[in-house]
Amino acid sequence: MKYLIISDIHGSTLNLKKVLENESFDKLLLLGDILPHGPRNDLPISYNPKEVINILNPLKDKIICVRGNCDAEVDDMVLDFPILSLACILYNNKHIYLTHGHKYNSKQPLNVENSVVLYGHTHITKVDYLESNIYVNIGSISIPKDNIACYATLSNNVLEIKNVNGEVFKQIKL
Repeated sequence: MKYLIISDIHGSTLNLKKVLENESFDKLLLLGDILPHGPRNDLPISYNPKEVINILNPLKDKIICVRGNCDAEVDDMVLDFPILSLACILYNNKHIYLTHGHKYNSKQPLNVENSVVLYGHTHITKVDYLESNIYVNIGSISIPKDNIACYATLSNNVLEIKNVNGEVFKQIKL
């Protein structure tokens, strides 16, 4: 099973298309902020929320999505997949929690043990080891604040954070 993990699309199609064309995957994990760009962000390149909807809706059976701070209830009306407040998957006997990062992150941790917590929100890639947990901020695919637009993949017990050209720049063995 291969997971593709994307956060903070913010209605931009440019890198979303690129990643979806270049990565094969069994499940797509979306970590929030799917359509709107939010009041504190500049308009991203290739901003086209309607096209993002058209790209993602056909993938509805492969998507697990959590709500970001910019996602609104009206987004539920146009997306064909549910937007959850928090999600957890079991991966090789390890719990992997999906959250956006505005409520739970390495500074405001979940009350869990021996888990991986994947999030975005700050648009800055970061890995923190807290007790028995690993907190991974995969950054943003469209509005990176650390100048690296990125996403992640998870397969064969390895989480890889990649730039949008598919080059691995962080690797975490689970």
